[in-house]
Order: sequence, then structure tokens, then C-alpha cells
Amino acid sequence: MDRFDAMQAFARVVEAGSFTKAAETLHMSKTTVTQLVQQLEARLRVKLLNRTTRKVNVTADGAVYYERVLRLLADMDDAETSLSGASTLPRGRLRVDVPSPLASMILVPALPEFYLRYPDIQIDMGVSDRIVDMIGENIDCVVRGGEIKDQSLMARKVGDLQLGVFAAPSYLARVGIPAHPRELEDSQHRIVGFLWARTGKALPYSMRNHAESLQVKGRYALAVDDGNAYLAAGLAGLGVLWLPKYMSTTYEARGELVPLFKDWRLDPMPIYVAFPPNRHISIKVRVFIDWVAELMAQHAPVSERLGS
Repeated sequence: MDRFDAMQAFARVVEAGSFTKAAETLHMSKTTVTQLVQQLEARLRVKLLNRTTRKVNVTADGAVYYERVLRLLADMDDAETSLSGASTLPRGRLRVDVPSPLASMILVPALPEFYLRYPDIQIDMGVSDRIVDMIGENIDCVVRGGEIKDQSLMARKVGDLQLGVFAAPSYLARVGIPAHPRELEDSQHRIVGFLWARTGKALPYSMRNHAESLQVKGRYALAVDDGNAYLAAGLAGLGVLWLPKYMSTTYEARGELVPLFKDWRLDPMPIYVAFPPNRHISIKVRVFIDWVAELMAQHAPVSERLGS
């Protein structure tokens, strides 16, 4: 029995709650994972897992051992990358999930520079705005816009997205240019709805100027749950958009989007990198988070909060 493989298999079964899911993420057969855990239990002479037809639960002894195993596996990973010489570069497979526009417009175009620094890191990048099961899917970290509601996660704020309101010239030619945000509630106007993963609903936007503060929800003909589709709908003239500046700048310059309500402000949307709290943060995860923070400092730096 390879003790490292056995400990790794045990940790994944605990996290996934299933031998089948653990085997998939480890690229092993279910039989191999089962045998590794059984051999580990035999060596330790302790029952680590309770198995039922539906679920695998960790025992009290298994929970204690799991915490020790996590630290050991992380320490081994760090030890291998802490030696002097070229071999010190972080390496291994990194599983992340990021919003689709952020991936296509900022992260993926910058990856060549990342790989110049860290050529031995292999990234599996999920591109979505969905809520992911970070433990069950073995995700190392996620990048998300908006406040992190899941109190079980650790999160590092890496940026603030400055927002604006935009519409395509074809939309404005058809229904006219609104002079006040309240006009977006009128029957002739439409917005493009964005369905947030946390609620499954299109939420209102808070806007303010020197004299007023209001929330605008509007009516939509189309609502989507993906940022790239949201942008495409606006460019097609299907409604008014609320967009981060990094998504709108190119299309403004081309005349494909027109900014609206320039005297009004929207609160910036914070960007976080979130990760499970019960894992030692490996070097490869740390360098990825630092790299995302560097990119956000260029494209969406954290806003200075002024006192009242």
C-alpha cells in the first residue's frame, strides 16, 4: 500500500461523501479507492468511515485523522516546492471556477504570463456563474462577484468592479433615450435580466445622484444566467444593461454601446476569491490567488472607502 495514495484517497472520500465521486476526481477506479481506504483502516486498526448504500460518513476517529491528513498532504506538497533550484516552482493540478466574462476578457488572455512564471501548474477552469460544491467537486477556489454569503468559506477581496448603465444604439433608436432611471420602469422600456445563482432571480439595481437614491428593477423580455450571454443580449438591442467597465469599454469605443445616466452612480461590485476553510492553502493556490489580485489591481482596483 502506498500510504500517500491511501491518505489522498481517504481525504477525497470524506470530502466527496462518496467512493464513486472520489474515484472520478482522482482518476482512479472505485475499486482501487475502496481498497486503498480499506488497507489504510487495516493498517491503523481503526474504522475511519461508515458506509451505507446512499452515503459515506466519517467516524469520530476518521474526522480527527482527516484533519491530520489534510495538513500532512499540504505539508508534503509545500515541502516538494520549497527546495532550492528550478524544482521550487509550484506544480500540480489546480481546479478553479470563474465567471465567464472575467475568464474570456481578463483571466484567459493573461494566462500566458502566468505560465511563464508557473509552467508546471495545470489549471482546470470551470467557467460559470453557478454555485459550485467546492468540497464535493474538489474545487480549490472560485472567483465571484458580489458579497460572499456562504459563511463556511474563506474569502479574499481582490477588486471592485465599477458599474455603468448601457444600451445598444439599435435599442435606443427603437424606444428612445431615457433621461431618468425611473423611465426604465415604463412599459416601452426593457432591461436584460441577469439571474443570480444565489436566488435564481433578477435583482434590482441601486442608483443615486446628488439628490436622489432609488432602486431600478425594470421589465425584461429575456433573462440569462451567464455574463457573456447577458452582454450579447444587450449588444443585440434586447434591453438596457448594467455592466462592469471592463466589459463595456471596448464596445463603447466602437459605438456598439451607449452609456446612460452619466450623472448617476452605482455601488461597485466587490470581487472575491473564495476557498474552503478546512484545507491548508497550498502554494499553487496561493500563487493563483495572488495573480488574480494583481490582475484585478490593473482592471478593477479595490475602491478607497471614505468615511462619512
